[in-house]
Amino acid sequence: MPYRVVQWATGAVGREALRGILDHPDLELVGVKAYSENKKGVDAGVLVDRPHTGITATTDIDQLLTNTVDCVLYTPRTPSVDDVCRILSSGANVVTTAFAFHPASTEPADRDRLLAACRTGGSSLHGTGLNPGNLGAVLPLAMAGMCRDISAVTIQERADWSMYDSVDITFGQMMFGADPADVTAEVPSLAYTSDLFRQQVWLLGESLGADLDEVTTELEIVPASVDRDVFGTTLKAGTVAGQRWRWTGRRAGQAVIQVETLWTVGERQPKHWPTPQHGWTITIEGTPSIQAHVVTLASFVRDVPLSDHVQAASVATAMQAVNAVPAVCQAAPGFVTMADIPFVWNRAAAGSPHL
Repeated sequence: MPYRVVQWATGAVGREALRGILDHPDLELVGVKAYSENKKGVDAGVLVDRPHTGITATTDIDQLLTNTVDCVLYTPRTPSVDDVCRILSSGANVVTTAFAFHPASTEPADRDRLLAACRTGGSSLHGTGLNPGNLGAVLPLAMAGMCRDISAVTIQERADWSMYDSVDITFGQMMFGADPADVTAEVPSLAYTSDLFRQQVWLLGESLGADLDEVTTELEIVPASVDRDVFGTTLKAGTVAGQRWRWTGRRAGQAVIQVETLWTVGERQPKHWPTPQHGWTITIEGTPSIQAHVVTLASFVRDVPLSDHVQAASVATAMQAVNAVPAVCQAAPGFVTMADIPFVWNRAAAGSPHL
């Protein structure tokens, strides 16, 4: 019997997850949660340019959870602990790309509420994605399987946000284009994003037996040298056009696990910044030392629009979650991290009719 799945949110990642559910032989779509009235009542197939499914989007949570649901694939930009607790208490598992990468290191009040909801519903909560997610946890742990000992793990992400047609995230949530004096790691929208990466450091440290004492956060801001148009919005000279973040897990004062992001919006990197290739670079210093570089594209052989290449990261984020659903449904109730479940993949991916 396929697992009965609700897709919660239909943004860039949510739409790709919806396609993934429809294509997955072990999953059955039984509901779609929409946030906007203009999507209410629209067939799931229409939302993702597929044939009609008979499943229409709704804004009514009670309607979604009335029937038997094995798992909710929860992909909104900003999570609601209240909503997730409600889902978990109903008996449905939750796989999310929005938070909960290492619940043990989250804010204690939220952690305790979520765990209580898991116990009430006999359900599990699993956070996953791309980075944070596969490239910041699953792949480093797989690489660690080839090591006898490890002294340091570094994950670097380099990206130019001027390629992403999501100005509300670029200029809103991430505060590019803002006055540099206003952009600190403590600003709520940035603190939320930062906490996701901080959790990833704790997860890796715990999984590799690093016995971390602390995880610190550093943020360096780069101002724009000139005015730039970013999908119809002007990023003005002197405002924020670059952010270098570092989350460092230390033991006895020594860096053991580090996640670094090098993000710009059309601006050249400062000379003192490291220069990994665009994409993600995972480096393990140990015996032996190992390095891998990963990039997501729509295709390495087909001629496709640039927008398709950019969207590939959303596809990868969504599919890491979609493919984790069976393993999470089979897991014991409670928090389930990426280090807790078996290696996941879509066993029918090479036979997909939508390649």
